[in-house]
Amino acid sequence: MEFLNTPIKGEICKLEMDSPCGRVLLELDDEALIRVHIGQGAVKPGGEAAKTELAAHAERELSAYFGGRLKDFGIPVKPVGTPFQMKVWNALCEIPYGETRSYKEIAEAIGSPKAFRAVGMANNSNPIWVIIPCHRVIGADGSLVGYGGGLEVKEWLLNLERK
Repeated sequence: MEFLNTPIKGEICKLEMDSPCGRVLLELDDEALIRVHIGQGAVKPGGEAAKTELAAHAERELSAYFGGRLKDFGIPVKPVGTPFQMKVWNALCEIPYGETRSYKEIAEAIGSPKAFRAVGMANNSNPIWVIIPCHRVIGADGSLVGYGGGLEVKEWLLNLERK
């Protein structure tokens, strides 16, 4: 997956959708998906902007993913983060569907083998839930640890991908 590295363009479109993991809020600019919120506080007051074709595309892809019919997202994404976070998020996108990696393995993959705690913090700051697959990162002992949407959501996503 390639990240767009351009400034926010146009008005932000917000789209709410239901998922098996709870209510989701998508935020998009004229070019790409810039944020996906899930769980507690995901839906912010203020209503939705008119649905764009890009927003409809994002909704279709997420619905197909949750239905087990999509493994690779094609929607353009534009995450905003530090250079280190961007390295981590790019590494997350290299984890194949249905597989997991440890925080240590991600740290090694980005050339910072001792930065596994920083990898965890970058995971926690992932602005594009599911599409940048931070749920595929687990503890070195195989345990499910640290997930912003809750461990039950992480477990559900991993089980979906293992089918």
